[in-house]
Amino acid sequence: MRKILILNLVIVFFFGCNQQTATTSTKKLNDLDQKVDSLLNIMTLEEKIGQMNQYNGFWDVTGPVPSNGDAAKKYEHLKKGLVGSMLNVRGVENVRKVQKIAVEESRLGIPLIIGFDVIHGYETQSPIPLAESASWDLKAIKKSAQMAAKEAAAAGINWTFAPMVDISRDARWGRVMEGAGEDPFLGSKIGVARVEGFQGKDLSNPYTLAACAKHFAAYGFAESGKDYNTADVGLSTLYNTILPPFKSAHEAGVKTFMNSFNELNGIPATGDKFLQRDILKGKWHYEGFVVSDWGSIMEMIPHGYAKDKKHAAELAANSGSDMDMESYAYVNELASLVKEGKVSEELITDSARRILRVKFELGLFEDPYKYCNSDREKTVIGSKEMHDAALDMAKKSIVLLKNSNNILPLKKSGQKIALIGALASDKNSPLGNWRLAAKDNSAISVLEGMQAYKDNELSYAEGAAVYLGETNFPSELVLNTTDKSKFNEAIAIAKKADVVVMVLGEVGYQSGEARSRADLGLPGVQQELLETVYKVNKNIVLVLNNGRPLTITWADENIPGIVEAWQLGSQSGNAIAQVLYGDYNPSGKLPMTFPRSVGQVPIYYNYKNTGRPGPKREVFWSHYQDETNKPLYPFGYGLSYTSFDYKDLKVSNSSGNINVSVEITNTGQVKGKEVVQVYIRDIIASVTRPVKELKGFELIELTPSESKTITFQLTKKELGFYNNQGDFIVEPGEFQIFIGGSSDTNLKTTIDYK
Repeated sequence: MRKILILNLVIVFFFGCNQQTATTSTKKLNDLDQKVDSLLNIMTLEEKIGQMNQYNGFWDVTGPVPSNGDAAKKYEHLKKGLVGSMLNVRGVENVRKVQKIAVEESRLGIPLIIGFDVIHGYETQSPIPLAESASWDLKAIKKSAQMAAKEAAAAGINWTFAPMVDISRDARWGRVMEGAGEDPFLGSKIGVARVEGFQGKDLSNPYTLAACAKHFAAYGFAESGKDYNTADVGLSTLYNTILPPFKSAHEAGVKTFMNSFNELNGIPATGDKFLQRDILKGKWHYEGFVVSDWGSIMEMIPHGYAKDKKHAAELAANSGSDMDMESYAYVNELASLVKEGKVSEELITDSARRILRVKFELGLFEDPYKYCNSDREKTVIGSKEMHDAALDMAKKSIVLLKNSNNILPLKKSGQKIALIGALASDKNSPLGNWRLAAKDNSAISVLEGMQAYKDNELSYAEGAAVYLGETNFPSELVLNTTDKSKFNEAIAIAKKADVVVMVLGEVGYQSGEARSRADLGLPGVQQELLETVYKVNKNIVLVLNNGRPLTITWADENIPGIVEAWQLGSQSGNAIAQVLYGDYNPSGKLPMTFPRSVGQVPIYYNYKNTGRPGPKREVFWSHYQDETNKPLYPFGYGLSYTSFDYKDLKVSNSSGNINVSVEITNTGQVKGKEVVQVYIRDIIASVTRPVKELKGFELIELTPSESKTITFQLTKKELGFYNNQGDFIVEPGEFQIFIGGSSDTNLKTTIDYK
């Protein structure tokens, strides 16, 4: 702490000097900027570059100090103040030890910022982000991020690499599980909710984390759904679909951005000046810092864009990438590049300034150990507060896809229920991917959740394993494509049951980074298991555990009840059981379109009309010969145990805005929630617009027979769009207004907007 006190005195001295000259300076600095600049004034070039260097945890800090090799070199860098951040160091004891080296052994004692992938929880897991997005409940999503921040901060972490705000229309891409789906309007709202949840109103609060909007940009548009692949999109898609969630995150005050692995327009994002300097730091005036993705600076070499590490460092720094995650390019190459005049020291100073500003905002200069409270760690992590919040979020994330003959909810007594599927008893897969700090096998299974309802006769059979094991990495799962030896056990209990509940889908590691799939059906022998059980008992409820939309056309045609339960985290089984038994009425809506066939992918609701949109000719229009254009389940779709009626749609012009109102009535027998959705279509525009665009939604709750009139105001922000120069424009003309419970709504009217 002595080193920090000395450093703060130095900063105060320089700060005071700066204050004396502030009246004659053309640049008006606030207190924070003056503190940062005072520190920069006493830093060497190498120390500034050190702030731009991030290392992964490279040794067990509870063990001996590294004495040789790469770890020893990193340790020396840490002591010399040549490390600005570390990631994957967690736990108060470990964080305190690395922070102590940086603070008490380096020349200036500048504290580290500690990063970690807190994607949908720390130890306690909430639903995967795609599942949370299905709630359309912004308050709940914000609270979920707040709880994740509180738990992670208690473990010594102060920076999360979330939220992922990439829009994606391709379910083959495994990282759809980490985002908010296909729509830029919904994605923007959810991104803001998560930023506000992570960061709170005061970043110096020890229960908050600095957030990170990623991946900048177009990562979700990787060709053929293959991770790390090339993205090739037009300017209209870039400005109107890809960038809006990032801009919203920026406007919400997100402290950091992360660039992406993909290339765009032939330029790897890490070296893309157009994205990072022209748009982000230029047009948007972003003041936070940009971190590379893992090793992405070095990856510009295999991209064919950089010839070696030194060239890669030059390209990345000049293009606006402020911090190097695990490429060792900046710390080894930038100083010589500055001396050679290939990178200006002004750019180095700017990057260091951005990083130091966030550290000041986190309060790390005031107390570098503020996140290292062992009592708080013991009290917060895994607490009842965390699990209660996880359960609430999990219930709100479930989407009811089909409920023929009211097979759901299940009766609470007097039924024989057969529960089938390896995932039904799985306590690990529900945690999903990106659960680095979670305890293995800590989730409540569906079997455990249903066993809490004791007045039914419940039997369980595995039926078939989803996968047989792993190779070197979790990404290399060995699927069970042959072993049906346990089918007979499932058949036996199904024959005796009144209702069969089958839990099928993906294991937790089948979606996520590097988990692209060419086949979106039920993995392995699960489809055959489903059809086999169906032959002996057609009264089936299919519960899906998955991290992406699946092609379940056969199930939709044959199975009476289908529940999309995603990967719901630590309280998964309790949430699913409460929905199945009707103690919670499902209200989720799909944030991504479900295709009928993988051949339809990418598929999305806000497509363009084209010049040949409909079957005006027998053959020559935009369609498939062997599949309908329609999805299996559209964006925004989801059922309830009750029903809702929409009527009396009214629109009007008022002071340059369009006012929209509609009356919704609960026409069923139980209380329920509905997400009222408003879409527009700009009929004629200087740049063609989609057939529908989500521009508003509201989550309401109604008791049976209750009616409510909901009003939306569509302003220029909702009615306009970006032209191909990136300028936001609003054009008068004819607009169609749609309103309903999904993007497939037909309740519409037309208005002339002036």
